[in-house]
Amino acid sequence: MTARWVVDEVQPHRDINITWQSISLLNKNQPDPASDYYKPVAFTHNLLRVMEAIRKAEGNDAYFKAYWEFATRIHHDGNRQDDFDLADALASAGFDADFSDAFDDDSYDAVIAAGMKIGLDLTGDDVGTPIIAMDDDNGDRVALFGPVITRVPTTEQSLALWDGFVACAKTPGFWELKRTRTERPEFGERPS
Repeated sequence: MTARWVVDEVQPHRDINITWQSISLLNKNQPDPASDYYKPVAFTHNLLRVMEAIRKAEGNDAYFKAYWEFATRIHHDGNRQDDFDLADALASAGFDADFSDAFDDDSYDAVIAAGMKIGLDLTGDDVGTPIIAMDDDNGDRVALFGPVITRVPTTEQSLALWDGFVACAKTPGFWELKRTRTERPEFGERPS
């Protein structure tokens, strides 16, 4: 939801350049392999390997294009690890099927860990995803976890949220805003 918010509603109206970084919930949460949580996060971790292979070959924009396709299939189409067709997803996004080889290639795990480290070094380890980083008014890198949203706000609300988020991130001594989530994500229309 946060990616849709930033890409669909904020980026067209604010001067921001996005560099996407991987964050692996498998690495972050280290679930027990016997748990129900392990299989889905291991699957998405392996999709991150594919995305990092795509970034290595074709750049940051291609990384996001793969993310968008994979996330749309998972969140909008309900394709989970058992019915996710990686070859079809790659073809639909315009990528060569050979990128699927990265799915089982653990050499990309160091790249994923390095991307996670960038965000976690700025926020600390007691956060999840998303993490948004930016330069403050002195040119120092700052970041916050969030915002966690369950739907993409209107454009006006999105820009107000962005501006407030930026103000919080750039304020020395600011640490946290939080309330209990009482609704599930509403993904809206399937992106094209």
